[in-house]
Amino acid sequence: MTTGDLVNIHPTELKFPFELKKQSSCSLQITNKTSTQVVAFKVKTTNPRKYCVRPNTGVVLPGDSCNVTVTMQAQKEAPLDMQCKDKFLVQSVIVSDATTSKDVLAEMFNKEPGRVIEDFKLRVVYIPANPPSPVPEGSEEGNSPRTDFPASQFDDHVSRTLEETNEKSSEAWSMIHKLTEEKTSAVQQSQKLRQELMLRRESSNKQSGGHSLVLMLLVGLLGCVIGYILNVRT
Repeated sequence: MTTGDLVNIHPTELKFPFELKKQSSCSLQITNKTSTQVVAFKVKTTNPRKYCVRPNTGVVLPGDSCNVTVTMQAQKEAPLDMQCKDKFLVQSVIVSDATTSKDVLAEMFNKEPGRVIEDFKLRVVYIPANPPSPVPEGSEEGNSPRTDFPASQFDDHVSRTLEETNEKSSEAWSMIHKLTEEKTSAVQQSQKLRQELMLRRESSNKQSGGHSLVLMLLVGLLGCVIGYILNVRT
């Protein structure tokens, strides 16, 4: 807070959240410190095209305050290192009790003999539009905040966790048992098919051997008949 004999100015710096191509505003409060005098004020800036001040002039009754809104126009480029050289000047002077905001003129702030004018210079500061959120108190970097639970809730949570674990374990064992039975059945069917295939091969071999024996007997019988015929002719 900047203070003088006539008024208090708060804050001492005009802090604007800076974001490209977007307007930004901040507030300034002027408080009349006197108990009997009406004070007129005027707000000026070194860059009037960049800022809009409402109200830029006015009167403050004894012990009263006036809020001033300063709006920065949307900026197309960010300044180097986010530093701003713009300045504001707040002037205050004692006026008559009948003076209203419409009666405040620039000539009232001219320095003349017997007229006391207070000047307050304020600088402009740019701050990030979206500052990072602070780390919650009691938490370490990279860890979530610690939460304390009542003992009863903790016990209930542990019990539910154990029940869910047991249910999942039972389901897993049932699935393993089912898969084991299916594997055993598949092995038995495979062995049965193998035995049937071997039996069919043996039966086929026996049939082939019987055909060969009949063929040999026929050939032998045919040879005997031919030999008999030849003997009879001779």
